[in-house]
Amino acid sequence: MQLLAKMLLSVGVMFYVVLIPYLEWNPSHVFNPDWPPHARFHEVWQLITNVAFGLLALWLTWVRQQFGMAAIISTIVMGGVIGSHLLAEHVGSSVQSGNIATEVLGLDLAVFVAIVVVVISLLAATVPVRKNRIDW
Repeated sequence: MQLLAKMLLSVGVMFYVVLIPYLEWNPSHVFNPDWPPHARFHEVWQLITNVAFGLLALWLTWVRQQFGMAAIISTIVMGGVIGSHLLAEHVGSSVQSGNIATEVLGLDLAVFVAIVVVVISLLAATVPVRKNRIDW
């Protein structure tokens, strides 16, 4: 069961440690000439911070076997995507980036992936590390 928790958490973390930086380190985001320089600064800051949190979550998962804390980190990082989507019309932003414009089950792909990561992270957190104990 612990291996299942490790795999679930690791797959979720890979989305914001590998896939999102890959998709955003390009002219539509980090190098977008239409964005103010300060917005690009915040984009790079967000990418570095999320990668650092992801590496911490992987360390907690594989070395410390603290699945609950790793799940909390992933839920915070990817929950931010969900929160941003919910606030998009109030702040004049959009989840449509030009990189991938696809919907799954009526949800923007980025939001769908964020929900999946949050759900699998929370499922992984319920796997006991020791008999009858969830190690948060």
